[in-house]
Amino acid sequence: MTQIGLPDGIRACLFDLDGVLTKTAVVHAAAWKATFDEFLRRRDGPGFRPFDAVADYDEYVDGRPRADGVRAFLASRGIELPEGSDDDPPDRDTVHGLGNRKNALLLEKIHTEGVEAYPGSVRYVEAVRAAGLRTAVVSSSANCRDVLASVGMDKRFDVRIDGIVAKERKLPGKPHPDTFLEAAHDLGVEPVAAAVFEDALAGMDAGRSGHFGYVVGVDRVGQADALRAHGADIVVRDLAELLEDRT
Repeated sequence: MTQIGLPDGIRACLFDLDGVLTKTAVVHAAAWKATFDEFLRRRDGPGFRPFDAVADYDEYVDGRPRADGVRAFLASRGIELPEGSDDDPPDRDTVHGLGNRKNALLLEKIHTEGVEAYPGSVRYVEAVRAAGLRTAVVSSSANCRDVLASVGMDKRFDVRIDGIVAKERKLPGKPHPDTFLEAAHDLGVEPVAAAVFEDALAGMDAGRSGHFGYVVGVDRVGQADALRAHGADIVVRDLAELLEDRT
């Protein structure tokens, strides 16, 4: 197990998508900022306080299901909106309307700018599978399948628990551990025999509260201390750092 940087007894790896496997976290942050800034500008006028694509993103929306992110950020500004429904149009000022606006902007950015996988993550997933461990992707994104397919990684995971599956199975999203626990269950392993790989603070909280065997924090934006404070057993800048051969 030292070849892949994990403790003995780990039999499965549970990977977050955005920011861990693919370079989409920055695209998510940009879509959230455009969505919230447009809403706040209309609500508060030219002197509005903009959404911070680093601090607000990390604290309130990163890793969470879309509607939960809307609620958490608006609550931080003392704002309440009607819930609305899943099919609210993107221009409707409801929780789901703002969430759908963000998703429309995200898909537009993915279509125009494309998606890339982190090469170190691709290498690591291949090494994990070569070592005989089972793999799952655990993401709050409803676009998980399409993003994985776009970077050629859709065949590298035995289980996928994403926003669509979570909704079907009525699983609360991160920071609750339920989606990770479901992935472990579907892989046939106990949580103590699974490692969680996350870049979001909400994901760290999920890994800690789910009592998983190992929690790897992936620091893409300089928040190593926060990842450790939220439960990471180890923090790396890239998953390739966990490989014995780091060349």
